[in-house]
Amino acid sequence: MNRQGGPEPDFDLRALWERYGKRFRAGGIAIVVILIAAAIGLTTMLYTVGPEGDAVVKRFGRVVRIVGPGLHMKWPFGIESETFVPTRRVLKEEFGFRTLRAAQRSEYAKSDRDLEVSLMLTGDLNVIDVEWVVQYRIADPNKFLHQVRDPRETVRDISESAMRQSVGNRLGSDVLTVGRTAIATEVRESMQSILDSYEMGVEIRGVELQDVTPPDKVKPAFNEVNEAQQERERVINEAEKFRNQVIPKARGQAQQVIAEAEGYASVRINRAKGEASRFQAVFAEYSKAPEVTRTRMFLEMADEVIPKIGRLFVMEPGGISPLPLLDLDRAALKGGGR
Repeated sequence: MNRQGGPEPDFDLRALWERYGKRFRAGGIAIVVILIAAAIGLTTMLYTVGPEGDAVVKRFGRVVRIVGPGLHMKWPFGIESETFVPTRRVLKEEFGFRTLRAAQRSEYAKSDRDLEVSLMLTGDLNVIDVEWVVQYRIADPNKFLHQVRDPRETVRDISESAMRQSVGNRLGSDVLTVGRTAIATEVRESMQSILDSYEMGVEIRGVELQDVTPPDKVKPAFNEVNEAQQERERVINEAEKFRNQVIPKARGQAQQVIAEAEGYASVRINRAKGEASRFQAVFAEYSKAPEVTRTRMFLEMADEVIPKIGRLFVMEPGGISPLPLLDLDRAALKGGGR
């Protein structure tokens, strides 16, 4: 009976709770755990790859695939893991200096460690301070991650070794002046060859020498040497200029003298040939009629010579005065007045 005198109910809520509450509580906890596990699994299944590279996916530490940019899925709870590799970005390594702030007016710094890297010995035992930049791209992300322990330091070590070898094979003056382009090309080819032998999956895009100078302590001596070399080049250029002016002029004069001599020789030869031909023609006519030809030649000679000798007197043997047969004075005057 209850307090109101009525009959007791057929069930007891407290007993029901004691009987089924633990089951409900255990089931709720299980549902919550399942929901949490599902949420964790969902978050670990989805991942995004940025547009600047690819992701290397591993399953229990073994590479199973390489995926590109975008949203992707993987096995949850650490069964599969992804590692992002910036394959579409050109990476840069600086040697001998560090960029503090890249802007329109960039700021650079040089520490003792950078100085140790940049100081190099040339082939003529001069010390040169070389600063350079290496640009490279990751061509194979799987090889880049797993072929060597520290890919970045490996690239730096290879670059420094190749640069020291190239600088050590040249004179200091060549490194400071005309040899910079050749050094950059040689270092790039040497680095690419070594990286290919290591199978690192790295492609060298370029090597650029930023600044090549003598150390601060010896800069005055280098400046004096450079000034002397520039003065030598100036004197050599002036001598070459004078040479280029004098030699063509002398050659021109020589050609002129040779041409005049050849012309004079041609005139004399042609004149001699003409006189010889004339003599041969006269001789041929003379051979046909010797007396007539002799008389004609005598008269032609007399006509040419007599007017030039002035007064002419013809004396008859035994005579007292000139013969008045010819007016030779008038003829002489006419001949002299010609």
